[in-house]
Amino acid sequence: MKKGKVKSIIATIIFALIYYYVMLPPLNISSPFFWFSLFFVVSIYVVISGVGNLANLGRFDQKGVFHRNPHYKTDQSLKVILKVFAFIFLGIFIVNTASSAMFNSKAYANRISIIEDANFIEDVLPVDFDKVALLDKDSSRKLGDRVMGQLPELVSQFNVSNLYTQNNYNENIERVTPLEYADIFKYFANRKDGITGYIKVNSVTGESTLQRTDKGLKYMRSAYFNDNLRRKLRFDYPTLIFGEKTFEIDDNNNPYWIVPVLKYKGVGLRKEVSDVIIFNPVDGKSTKYKVEDVPSWVDHVYSSELIIEQVNDWGRYKNGFINSVFGQKGVVATTEGYNYLIKDEDVYMTTGITSAVSDESNVGFILTNLRTKETKFYEVPGAEEYSAMDSAMGQVQQMDYKATFPILINLNNKPTYIISLKDAAGLVKMYAFVDLVDYQKVTVTDSSKGIEVAARNYLGSDVDQTRESLEKIIEIKSINNYIIDGNTYLYIIDTNNDKYKVNLKVNENILPFIKVRDQLSIVYYKDEINEIISIN
Repeated sequence: MKKGKVKSIIATIIFALIYYYVMLPPLNISSPFFWFSLFFVVSIYVVISGVGNLANLGRFDQKGVFHRNPHYKTDQSLKVILKVFAFIFLGIFIVNTASSAMFNSKAYANRISIIEDANFIEDVLPVDFDKVALLDKDSSRKLGDRVMGQLPELVSQFNVSNLYTQNNYNENIERVTPLEYADIFKYFANRKDGITGYIKVNSVTGESTLQRTDKGLKYMRSAYFNDNLRRKLRFDYPTLIFGEKTFEIDDNNNPYWIVPVLKYKGVGLRKEVSDVIIFNPVDGKSTKYKVEDVPSWVDHVYSSELIIEQVNDWGRYKNGFINSVFGQKGVVATTEGYNYLIKDEDVYMTTGITSAVSDESNVGFILTNLRTKETKFYEVPGAEEYSAMDSAMGQVQQMDYKATFPILINLNNKPTYIISLKDAAGLVKMYAFVDLVDYQKVTVTDSSKGIEVAARNYLGSDVDQTRESLEKIIEIKSINNYIIDGNTYLYIIDTNNDKYKVNLKVNENILPFIKVRDQLSIVYYKDEINEIISIN
């Protein structure tokens, strides 16, 4: 082997090692980033080798005339390299074409299994306002930054990460986010002890705290060299393709990085989560789980973006590829945006499903468990989320408040949107309740009165929040209805001669059809004429 070629190979190997350390590509042939990196490194070799070889092409004499070296030969290895890469890329093109939706529409549609005959009232319990995440990510970020502002000894050294992962922690609905090194100088100053902890923001009450850890967090996104989270993961798992990392805490407040492991069909097609790495940022130890074996305290195995991608494939290709392009019969897609619903021990993503020709209405909506990927479709035609947001803002247009993306709840056995209205400073000023089916039915209430008062205002009840509610089952002895100030009220006497009144808005699906001798399960406020606030 010629001396010049050896030098070119050595220089390329040095460059490749530096590139790998900095860019951290997976050594996996199904990753597009792997092929890009390989092509880039080989291109560097071609350039280095070509420049060295050109030095032997000839020389210029004293008069500036170039004389070609008659013994110069073109480096044949470069031609071989180019041919090999052309063959590789042709192979990738053929494999990806054969794996595309054009020939595998059913496989794309079946990326996610969706239960299509789900019943919202049966699956989602009536709303418990102590478990509704009223604060969105932006509001949580402001509260978290405020906590750091009160700790001058930390704010000079660390920044607050913008992750703010939605967690269901021991039935407390919280967003958690770590602190990060402010810059490389702060990293060197603090790397021995690590980062002091993370911030928790209660998504219901807004209470924000800095949770200090017994030992510092060492392996972080903002750390450098071998303490960098991506680099530590890559060196531990050189062949794996990593998905979107989330920061979560277990049931004992211990922090972890949750790292989905991705697999593809072909090169970069039909992305799916195959495993999950739970990584301890304190000591750098990690454990890889199959998705079905992930501990129950983990909330985010599948990213919302991946779920939306797979649901869109289901909606586009379930009736075949040709139909997705031409007839588009039954083709549906998710609406833009999503929110979270807390149910049981898990975090669910919810978003609307609309027709292929985007309009201002939904044909239904989905709920997806972000740990198990269990997904249910609820066929409830109603307002598209942004239409509901516009309707809520229209009620207070003089205030110029901005609406958050709606939260879907079961309010008196009806799917209903809750929307927070925020001022220019990002502070929540009002709550809006919007009927999912009829988005013209909307009520806004000052947030200072509390979410329960806002709910009662929406249902037509203005009872003081401080009054204690009671529950019982009654049997109707007599019933009459009257219209007062444009609202329909039912007046009921039960078999014990107790008197009740109820606004028809409390449950429009049941109240118009009740009759004498029916039994009702009610929640009410005790008074001379008891006021029913909830009914089943």
